[in-house]
Amino acid sequence: MSRKLLIPFLLLIVIKVSGQADYTPAPENLKAREWFQDAKFGMFIHWGVYSILGDGEWVMNNQRIDKQTYQKLPAFFNPIDYNPAEWVALAKAAGMKYITITSKHHDGFAMFDSKLTDWDIVDRTPYKKDVLKMLADECKKAGIKLFFYHSHLDWFQENYFPRGNTGQTAGRPNSGDWYKYLDFMDGQLRELLTNYGEIGGIWFDGHWDKKDSDWRLDKTYSLIHSLQPASLIGNNHHLVPFPGEDFQMFEKDLPGQQTTGFNPEQSVGQLPLETCETMNNSWGFNLQDKNYKSTRNLIRYLVKAAGYNSNFLLNVGPMPNGKIQPEFITTLKEVGSWLGKNGETIYGTRGGPIAPKTWGVTTQKGNKVFVHVLDPEDMNLLIPDFGKKVKSITLFSKGAKLKYKQDTFGITVSVPTEIIDKTDTILVIEI
Repeated sequence: MSRKLLIPFLLLIVIKVSGQADYTPAPENLKAREWFQDAKFGMFIHWGVYSILGDGEWVMNNQRIDKQTYQKLPAFFNPIDYNPAEWVALAKAAGMKYITITSKHHDGFAMFDSKLTDWDIVDRTPYKKDVLKMLADECKKAGIKLFFYHSHLDWFQENYFPRGNTGQTAGRPNSGDWYKYLDFMDGQLRELLTNYGEIGGIWFDGHWDKKDSDWRLDKTYSLIHSLQPASLIGNNHHLVPFPGEDFQMFEKDLPGQQTTGFNPEQSVGQLPLETCETMNNSWGFNLQDKNYKSTRNLIRYLVKAAGYNSNFLLNVGPMPNGKIQPEFITTLKEVGSWLGKNGETIYGTRGGPIAPKTWGVTTQKGNKVFVHVLDPEDMNLLIPDFGKKVKSITLFSKGAKLKYKQDTFGITVSVPTEIIDKTDTILVIEI
């Protein structure tokens, strides 16, 4: 290639990769990131027309339901018992600071009043109401931040072509215009970011369906940040963060852990972190899933997440009538009761100076290090030295002083058997 041709070619490359490739977060975005890290606990909501079948949010793909047949579902979706004020009140009672709800899942059905398609809750269901607008209004009243989950993947739109690894039985023609689909997706995001007030962030999912495609993320991310600079972008692509993203998420796993197979290529980056998990084994409403996690285990997961310097996004899958399962309500209130007593050791903290151990984790706020003893090995806890002189060690729940010895080996604390809490024994090290 000649020099005359090379220069404009290089300019085209620069233009193509500019934008989010050299993304510098706005001051309000950095402030939102700090708020996000302080918040620590959020409610995830998977709700859509798939809820009618009571077999999770992947039912269209898993039961090999074609697009024509699936379009019968919205006629049965009439959530007359939906009360967004109740949902928000439950999130607050659980100690949650934000809500992330599915605006569009992989079936492509919009849970909002989209003007770009009639494949949405207002146009296709007898309910005829915009449930996201109703929820946004209630969140604003209650001081709860609202995030939107939005699927990259779409089993309904014909322009989602070439096809990805899922949705092969949807019965769509083997043709389409990929960039028209991306324009459609960006158009729906524009609707969400202009018609629903201040949005805490966009939670993307489905990139993994065609991870080698040109997703044009720089354009999409630029659009979001231009419309709402404080809005945080996260993407559940199971990869290291891309330019333009504001927080890093881990699906059903603690940051850096690889116990579930979802995050094989994911290392922990420098962005704020979040892990998401279910209350049973399902994201969307599943009639037969009775594998409910105990309150104790969910509290311990929340504590571990904080120790890994991460938020915890805990999912509920509401029933098709708009109600949240009573089993979930009971557990969430119990978690909230625990946070009411121990929230100081979670909210506003960062991962502590001691890396997570088999016995538990640490969190820190100012000159206080909170030691969360989850599985004590014996009554003499050895805490590795972290380079600070200890002023005192007390039991968080009662303030009682504990005996300790600090030397070159670390800090040895005598933990009396009678103070052990089966959920979480919290010690406070003042430095």
